[in-house]
Amino acid sequence: MVKRKFVMKVAAALSIALVAAACSSNSDPSGSSTTSGGGSVVVSGSSTVQPISSLVAEKFNASNPDVAVKVDGPGTGDGFVLFCEGQTDINDASRPIEDSEAADCQKNGVNYTELKVGLDGITVMTSANNAAVTCLTKGDLYSLFGPESQGFTSWADANALAMKQGGKGQFPDAPLDITAPGEESGTYDAFIELVGIEDMALADKVPADQAATLRPDYQSSPSDNVIIQGIEGSDTSLGFVGFAFADQAGSSVKKIEIDGGSGCVTPSQDTIADGSYPLSRSLYIYVNNDKIKSNPALKSFVDFYLTADGLASVNEADYVDLPADQIQATKDAWAQASA
Repeated sequence: MVKRKFVMKVAAALSIALVAAACSSNSDPSGSSTTSGGGSVVVSGSSTVQPISSLVAEKFNASNPDVAVKVDGPGTGDGFVLFCEGQTDINDASRPIEDSEAADCQKNGVNYTELKVGLDGITVMTSANNAAVTCLTKGDLYSLFGPESQGFTSWADANALAMKQGGKGQFPDAPLDITAPGEESGTYDAFIELVGIEDMALADKVPADQAATLRPDYQSSPSDNVIIQGIEGSDTSLGFVGFAFADQAGSSVKKIEIDGGSGCVTPSQDTIADGSYPLSRSLYIYVNNDKIKSNPALKSFVDFYLTADGLASVNEADYVDLPADQIQATKDAWAQASA
């Protein structure tokens, strides 16, 4: 299948409105559905998942012109704030909901269902011109991004800390220009978890309130395209985004291999699918259960999302399809929630 260059188009406009059909609560395997009454669906959250949901909405719109579907991507965390206040119908998420967010939903009476829809690999990048860096260990990543790296302005500044954390170090004496997601992003949180930043920080006696954070002194952005531009703009850059954005940037960036203890692995569709890429993760949508019955358009949209045509959007947006058993688990969870 030829990949649609959809991610960049969608991410360039963080808020889009698509019109889709009012449908019944039933959908057949082809994704066709019928209902009356129009309505609207508001989707917010992860900029990583946004291209998938936007493509689903575009397909839904093609046969369902009476429901306004708005999709934007301010970030998983900012999206959960809106979702748990009842302002949105669906939250796209590049990580599972956190305990504090779940507590906010509970406090506000927002009941929800988590639906896994695809797989991704957080992709660490540098400039295509940076021949000195090809593979990083998790210890290396901690020494470059972790809370103890604050103030490092050169790659070489991180050498001693990398060795202390079991990394390879041997970084060049060159400017360290980091552009990466900020705290509003689920990719930020997932990176901390997958790398093991908190455990390494606590082992080094970093205060607990700083352990699960990245260094604060880098250029952060909620826009994956801005991050890509930052990587392209310096010959000794560093940063990370979801796989699709890095992949569609092509030769303008260099994907860095990651060694999770079993050798250097390049992020790819195959290594993310089989879990051999150490920074692989799941992608989700969260649906407000209380709005399912009061808003038939919401159920129709999610019904379509989970058809073969809807879920094909995952691969078409350059992410990785769920295995069959996980797709079935997602459909079973939705059937129970929407019954």
